[in-house]
Amino acid sequence: MLRFLGRLALLVVAGIALFMLVPPAPRPLPAAPGGVAPGIRGAIHIHTNRSDGTGTIDDVTSAAARARLQFVIVTDHGDATREADHPDYRNGVLYIDAVEISTQGGHVVALGLPQAPYPLGGEPRDVLEDINRLGGFAIAAHPGSPKPELRWSEWDSPQLGGLEWLNADSEWRDEPWWSVLHSLITYPFRPPQALTLLLDRPIAVMRTWDKLTQQRRVVGVAAVDAHARVGARTVGEPYDSSGSLPFPSYQNVFREFSMTLPDARLTGDPAADAQNVIGAIRAGRVYSTIDALAGPAALHVTATSGAHTALMGDVLPLDGPVSLRVDAQAPADARITLVQNGAPIATADGAVLQHDLPAEPAVYRVEVALPGAPGTPPVPWLVANPIYVGRVGDVPASTARPAARQFMALYQNGPARDWTIEKNSASDAAIDVVGTVGGSQLLLRYAMSGAPSDSPYVAFTMAATSAIGMNDRLVFTARANRPTRVSVQLRAPGGSEGERWHRSVYLDEAPRTIQLPFDDFRPRGATAGPRPTLSSVQSVLLVVDTVNTKIGSNGQIWIDDIKYAK
Repeated sequence: MLRFLGRLALLVVAGIALFMLVPPAPRPLPAAPGGVAPGIRGAIHIHTNRSDGTGTIDDVTSAAARARLQFVIVTDHGDATREADHPDYRNGVLYIDAVEISTQGGHVVALGLPQAPYPLGGEPRDVLEDINRLGGFAIAAHPGSPKPELRWSEWDSPQLGGLEWLNADSEWRDEPWWSVLHSLITYPFRPPQALTLLLDRPIAVMRTWDKLTQQRRVVGVAAVDAHARVGARTVGEPYDSSGSLPFPSYQNVFREFSMTLPDARLTGDPAADAQNVIGAIRAGRVYSTIDALAGPAALHVTATSGAHTALMGDVLPLDGPVSLRVDAQAPADARITLVQNGAPIATADGAVLQHDLPAEPAVYRVEVALPGAPGTPPVPWLVANPIYVGRVGDVPASTARPAARQFMALYQNGPARDWTIEKNSASDAAIDVVGTVGGSQLLLRYAMSGAPSDSPYVAFTMAATSAIGMNDRLVFTARANRPTRVSVQLRAPGGSEGERWHRSVYLDEAPRTIQLPFDDFRPRGATAGPRPTLSSVQSVLLVVDTVNTKIGSNGQIWIDDIKYAK
């Protein structure tokens, strides 16, 4: 009897301890403020079994429907050469197909991207250039990931349209083991709330976001980065060839947090609705909600100056003092914070914040916090996109260079002296001299072949000559028979294959003059320094390789008027 009572007491103590560990249920919310529409809710950054997720598109949309989402944006890994699925309604949920592209400086999510004419990859600045030229919208994926290979690096490019201020896959990776264990133990009881135990405020990412918005419009989104799997041996990694566990499920991830487009409406026409959803994200008309704490919640932010009114994502022309108002579907103990240029300047408890501001240019965004939110520091419950007050346009990056005044011709009519071809054994290439009006130009032909393990390539190589050290840029005119991206490289002695620095350029059917400053070249592989020592450079190469060209491809490049300049 005593043994039984002892075991019973242990069970009671264990039950009480477990009860105390289980996070609370979502808080009930008051009715939405009058005139504040809830908008439509969805999730972005989702992987299926087409890359490193477990489920099909139908599995994803079915889970989204159960989580009461109205749209999902699937972003399987790829190089954008797969034609995206047409938007569709599946299980009552709008399905939008997008892509997550790997670069040498992190990953980027591309929305609204048509099929690319060649693989997108390589340096992040080149991928951003390609995404923008094709009409897509680029969002830096998991920019705060503790894994260096996933962390975004190209912050200076004005072609970066957004960032993930919150990424579920990044958030758990910097948590102590006891927090992860707490989440695992309580997951069977309240799954979405257990997942929120792994969230906190991503300080560095939000600081970067605030810094960027003072230069240009940058949209912030909360990304679920859902895979519905973790590796059986490499715990925490979504893909493991030895097997995986279906955890956490799509449905529970979708119930953890979401993003809301307050001004968007769905009509039932999938193509038009997808365009509206992507358009709202581009415009910054989006806010994020940690639904596992309380939600869904309506949020409305407006700013006025004279006769002008602006919403999230808008630019507000200055026409006198600024009045900013926040209406939130929030409980009385919620804390609304107004952030100006990255610094909190005003707070209010409850559902309304009204604040008057001087007629000065600034960037304002809003956060709403709930007491008891998880994390150190706590994760904000609602996060709105900024309003850009007094902004005429984006602040241009200082990239202008003085025009070249001195030139030294390397090729301008005549035979291709000092040019050679380098390639893997299975590829083929040729250099021809072809006539033009008033002269000649070089025709570079290639056919790239071989096994992926051979790293197929074709390189057209020109002797650099000692004159390169007396100049600061390479100038040439070029075109190609189809859209392509070519790596222009500088090679110096070092190692078994030499040290190389490169700058990738886009070519198509239209001839154009290209200027490549030597200080804009970056290392390709291991080098002694970040910039080439020009006096040591022996060769200039035009390289076609598997970074941006598919094996089995062939093409033609015309190049003329090659010269150094300064």
